[in-house]
Amino acid sequence: MQKSGLDITKLESAASRLRALAHPMRIAIIELLEENQKMSVTEIYKHLKIEQASASHHLNILKSKGVLVSRRDGKKIHYSLKNEALVDLVNCLNRCGE
Repeated sequence: MQKSGLDITKLESAASRLRALAHPMRIAIIELLEENQKMSVTEIYKHLKIEQASASHHLNILKSKGVLVSRRDGKKIHYSLKNEALVDLVNCLNRCGE
């Protein structure tokens, strides 16, 4: 049922993406991809100094929630941001803490 013109499906989708962002390492990945446009798993985990399995886990969550997209290039998979608006949200949250 829809009340006050709110689309519950859109709200649930937005909440799901926000939950995906609610982790410091995922925010770091988003900020890293903002700076570098596209990166492989190897580049990401080496830059963030985390285990490859941990990087893959966080990337899969972000991809499954529609935050990231991936593209295969030979043996490597490159990740990039699906929507720059999420970067604006992360930047806004960073400013709120000041």
